[in-house]
Parts: sequence; structure tokens; C-alpha cells
Amino acid sequence: MLTLLLTRHGQAVEGDVMLGGQLDVPLRPSGREEAEALAARLAGVRIDRIVSSPMIRALQTAQIVATGRPVEVDERLRELDYGRWEGLTYAEIDAHDPELRARWEHDPASTHSPGGESGDDVAARGLNFLVDLIEAEESAWTGMPATPGTPGTPDIPGARDGRHSPDPGGSRAIVPEAQAEAEDERRVLVVAHGTFNRILLCVALGIPVSDYRRRFLQDRTNLTVLRYERGDSPDGAQLVLANDVAHLRSPGEVPWG
Repeated sequence: MLTLLLTRHGQAVEGDVMLGGQLDVPLRPSGREEAEALAARLAGVRIDRIVSSPMIRALQTAQIVATGRPVEVDERLRELDYGRWEGLTYAEIDAHDPELRARWEHDPASTHSPGGESGDDVAARGLNFLVDLIEAEESAWTGMPATPGTPGTPDIPGARDGRHSPDPGGSRAIVPEAQAEAEDERRVLVVAHGTFNRILLCVALGIPVSDYRRRFLQDRTNLTVLRYERGDSPDGAQLVLANDVAHLRSPGEVPWG
């Protein structure tokens, strides 16, 4: 079993919403506090690997949560490249590119920001990351190279067909750590970005990429958890936990964003 813990970096900018996928800015003090809250939430939880986007806000978040454990960097986890929209607020984009902004709002999967990426571009590298991650972790389960799967599904090129998790509508009791290790559960924490994570969730759950803005939220330093049983395809994940930010809330506040 592969348990994928997914989070977004802490706060790096403040003020009006702006698109800044490739703006490589560090965490603000409040962002470090958010990362520290997630680290406290996961203290004592066995995590086998921590993989981060190379962008400084994500890498700093990963290093805080890692508390001294090694952090791997993967270029495929970078945020969507917004091209000439980088650093602009939505109001500024509307003033310069109203027609393109309207097309992007309608179909962010196939529409490229000017000089940047589309949602489908990000989905392709997200899928590539999941394929490699699943194969590497399946090898770790058995100590043997992963067996290549059958041809991929029509909707997601490169995905491997396979079994989906048993009883997908059921529940799973709390599993003691000794049992989790006996079951060869592998846990990987991925630290990336709001748009990248939402697109990755579409890929992992078989949801059209065009719906990523409508279907998913990714608050800063949230905890989202996906589970893959051995043989599952990259689009066959179970959603165990979604956008949980209870560690950022005070008693009496609602624990969601």
C-alpha cells in the first residue's frame, strides 16, 4: 500500500490574489508558522520519503515538516507557469486579456496562459510523477522491480490499468504502526502548490482536468491523503482525507477552510 500525503506550501505573499506560479519567493513568518503547525500534526508519524517542489516556498515548508529528515526535490512538482500573467492580480489580467481570461476560466485544462502552461501540461508532468512514484514504491514493497502494467487508460495516456482498492466505499479502522509496517505500507509526503495539487488530484482520481478549479481546494499546509493498493493505476487512488486544516484552527473554530 502507498499512502500519499499531499500538502501545499505555507504563506509566501499577502494582499490581493495574484498569479505567481514561477515567482520564487520565500515563506513569510506566518507561512513558517503554518508549516510548523503541520510538522506538529505529523510529529511521530512514520514518513518514508519527503518529496518537494524545487521552489523555495515549497522547499522551506518541506524542510520544516521534515524536522531534519532528508528532502528530495522533483522538478515535476513546480507550480503551473502563468507566463506573462505572473505577478498580476486577477483585476490586472482582466484589464489586459479579458477574452483569454474568459476562455481560461471556462476551460483551464486546454487554455494556455500567454507564454505559460495549460492545465493539461501540468497534468502530464503530474501523471509522470505518479507513475514513477507508484513503480518505485511497489519495488520498495517487495524489493523487486515493479512488473510493467498493461496499456494505459484512454483518458490518461501512460496510466497503468490495475486493481482498484477493495471496498472503495468502506472505511478503515486506525491501524497500529506495527501492523502498517507488516502490511508494507509506504508513506510519501509531497509538498507542492495550490494549482499543481488540484490538478494532481484530478489525475489521481480520474476527474477531468478542466474541473480542477471547481472541484478542489488546497489551503496552505493542508493535509490531503491518497491511498494506492498494490496494482492500482495512477488514476485509481482512494481519497482518504481532503484539504484538512484542523491543525491551523483554534478550539471552537470550524476545522475546514
